[in-house]
Amino acid sequence: MKSKNIFLLIIFTAMCLFIENQELLAQKKKLTYKQVYESGLAMRAMMGMRGGTISWIDDEHYLEMKTDPSKMGSRPIPMKVNAEDGKAEIYFDNSTVKLPEGFSIDRAVSKSKDYNYFLFSQKNDLYYFNKTENSFKQLTHDDAEEKIPQLSPDGKKAAYVKNNNLYVYDVNNEKEIQFTNDGTDLIYNGWASWVYMEEILGRSTAYNAFWWSPNSEMVCFLRFDDNPVPDFPIYHADGQHGELEHQRYPKAGDPNPYVKFGIADIKTGKVVWADFDEKADQYIAWPVWLKDNKLTVQWMNRAQDNILIYNIDVNNGKKSQLFSESQKTWVEWFNDLSFLKDNNGFILRSDVDGFSHLYLYDMNGKLKNRITQGEWDITSINLIDEENKKIYFTGWKDKSTERHLFVVNFNGKNLRQLTSVAGTHTCSVSPSGKYYIDTYSNITSPSKSDLYTTEGKLLRNISETKNQQNDEYELAKVELFTIPSGDGYELPAIWYLPADFDQNKKYPVIISIYGGPNSATVRNSYSMGLGNSYLASKGIITLAVDHRGSGHFGKRGENLMHRNLGKWEMNDYIAAVKWLRKQSFIDSTKIGITGGSYGGYVTALALTKGADYFTHGIAEFGVMDWQLYDNVYTERYMDTPKENPDGYKAGSVLNYVNNYKGKMLITHGTIDDNVHIQNSIQLVFELEKLNKDFEMMFYPNQRHGIGMPLYMHAGKERVKFWFRNFLGRELDVNKD
Repeated sequence: MKSKNIFLLIIFTAMCLFIENQELLAQKKKLTYKQVYESGLAMRAMMGMRGGTISWIDDEHYLEMKTDPSKMGSRPIPMKVNAEDGKAEIYFDNSTVKLPEGFSIDRAVSKSKDYNYFLFSQKNDLYYFNKTENSFKQLTHDDAEEKIPQLSPDGKKAAYVKNNNLYVYDVNNEKEIQFTNDGTDLIYNGWASWVYMEEILGRSTAYNAFWWSPNSEMVCFLRFDDNPVPDFPIYHADGQHGELEHQRYPKAGDPNPYVKFGIADIKTGKVVWADFDEKADQYIAWPVWLKDNKLTVQWMNRAQDNILIYNIDVNNGKKSQLFSESQKTWVEWFNDLSFLKDNNGFILRSDVDGFSHLYLYDMNGKLKNRITQGEWDITSINLIDEENKKIYFTGWKDKSTERHLFVVNFNGKNLRQLTSVAGTHTCSVSPSGKYYIDTYSNITSPSKSDLYTTEGKLLRNISETKNQQNDEYELAKVELFTIPSGDGYELPAIWYLPADFDQNKKYPVIISIYGGPNSATVRNSYSMGLGNSYLASKGIITLAVDHRGSGHFGKRGENLMHRNLGKWEMNDYIAAVKWLRKQSFIDSTKIGITGGSYGGYVTALALTKGADYFTHGIAEFGVMDWQLYDNVYTERYMDTPKENPDGYKAGSVLNYVNNYKGKMLITHGTIDDNVHIQNSIQLVFELEKLNKDFEMMFYPNQRHGIGMPLYMHAGKERVKFWFRNFLGRELDVNKD
């Protein structure tokens, strides 16, 4: 009798909770298509974003951009904030600066760290503002464009590229110095060849390939000769006759640009060239200036399985080897290589043992000690505190879906995790390690920034992005979990379920992926985007899952992809579909997949090679055959087509088109300079030859990814595709 009463109580409680939940859902507003896809700024404002850019001025003060809440539309002002007591004062008031008409302090192309010197570019000339003297002057007076201008560390000189030659303007002496004179349409000094910008230096550099010395006396730079690199034509269909854009683009197996490394001396006006063989099959990048104008640079062989660090004598260009690392698969650039200020050694982050860890070497390249080890990864170095012999770094230890701040001594002892809240943390540590600003979120909590001492004391909240309006709308139910691969891997996954999720219903699923090596997408962090919640409100589950080579299992997992792009991605994504099919609430006739770039490749591969598992997909600007992509990226993982013909064949979407039986939308920008539209055209041709049904949407004058003004159309086409195929009706943008 007693057990029966308990059972009835449980049933009654469950019913009450169900009714309460339904009432809460009924009170919430439904997201609309226009809110989510056509009013992005308004929706971000609704989500309550506040706070500004934060950096450290010194160990006791940080810089925070603040607006006056009493003045609508007012510009943010840099405020110097005392870390200990929170007192703030204006650090630099932009509104007090008076510049000539047409210039704005907010549009400076370069500025000094102390906010005293500013560089502007207008109508192909450079202009300079000295705040301490309140003086404004024009530096250059010619028709040629000064590209990628950059102030020197002392703020009194500017380096730039003009007509593909390297220049420096000495402001105090009102003198322009030209260091090279061989620049042409195919020879660039200080301006990166396309493949270097894309795959080695990074797009954020905007083709910048020169670096100031700390004392502003020298500039080191790379010189590229693109003559050996094949020309790829990109067609612009505008006007009556159209136009051809010529791009030097080395595809897999093609010749690379010749590269030289030079050091320009401001005082002498001369260039010293490092003694590398210009025509060797090599890569040179990531120079690091040391104390007293000492210089290092990194070198990698064409196979990308050996990396060297060289000392460079700035007086004569002679190089001497400092360090070497080799791996059976591929090596990575040491883009956060850190030399100790006393030139007593260097700290590098390497994944040579299968996971990314820290090592301390002396200046002869001899290992002094290994600092960290274990089956976990360090993802970045935040601060090296030489005085106290400590390193602050970000990484994951227990859960690969999280990021935390850690500190460890140079000798590897006293490893501590400083952040505690579950989630993804991005931290900024004060110059001597006394404080840190912790910006973090997790799947259920939007981002916030807090100030801590490194001893663990919370001093204050700086900003947060949550407000009451966040609770007004019906958002998806988010869950983080793992899916078994079937052969020992627990694949991280995250999905967005309808708020009124019902186990007894059948739901279609969209798997959203990227899929490249070391490119995890599943993270315990909050998504400000509302697309997943909108689709969930229509009864569509969205899922992201990461494969064994995505980074969650260290370099050890990534290494499995060597010479095998496409293999393990499909293996693990198919394992995810098999798992989905076992869930009673999943409609196995509607398993979609979508992604762009590498994700476009994986999507097309899923609808062809994996056609028995994936039913629908949107493949956006993807590589369809690895012989069509650039050599630096492709050969890092696949070697050359000549060295690995079977791997290239097995990884090509074009070889599986006969398997295609689902429904696929293919999209691409017509002037994509990264993944050429050639990829989608070749896929379309193979589909048409076999009389297969598919959809395609090409976007004129769009590069890699679809930007404005066509972004809205591309977004609508995606949603329309899922409505049509998963909901059996057309999208009504005014009602849905």
